[in-house]
Amino acid sequence: MTADGIERAASADEEGSGPGSGGSAAEERGGARDGGGDGRAPAAESPGVAEAVAALEEDPDEEGADEATPQPVFKNVEEFVRYRFVPVYIRPEGGQFRWCKEWWRHPEAVSRFQALWHAWEVLRWEPGTGMAVWYRDHLDFQLNILLGDTGPFRECTSRRHQAPRPLPVEPAPQGWFEDEW
Repeated sequence: MTADGIERAASADEEGSGPGSGGSAAEERGGARDGGGDGRAPAAESPGVAEAVAALEEDPDEEGADEATPQPVFKNVEEFVRYRFVPVYIRPEGGQFRWCKEWWRHPEAVSRFQALWHAWEVLRWEPGTGMAVWYRDHLDFQLNILLGDTGPFRECTSRRHQAPRPLPVEPAPQGWFEDEW
């Protein structure tokens, strides 16, 4: 829904030509402008607010939606890594930067790349500072972890994958934790 839809709803109410019989939204719902006849004081809404709220709550998938839903650029995380991340964010291998050509074998890396991809798909549509926010809040933070010498690729090189070794863990005794869900 666009601001234009809100303006149309507000102007229709101001003209006394709201949806239906021409009365206000409160009158259409069976109540009068004085609070609906239930003893309450008149609503503290300015004219058009109810219609504007209703316009915002409309299902964008309904026929006649003003704007098409943006489609993702990449269909999955692998496409994002292969066609966006690797060619654009080039770093020298070695030293503080690590990489694994089989990055998809590292669950932590996959999870972080998915978070980067999803945030990128959303923030690319934000006018003005959307991509700057993505760099600052998402990429810059994740890049140091993903490619860092203590990150998920710490034991790999670009030529050799080394399976990550999970930390050892012992199961907690029965009843140690209460179920929360």
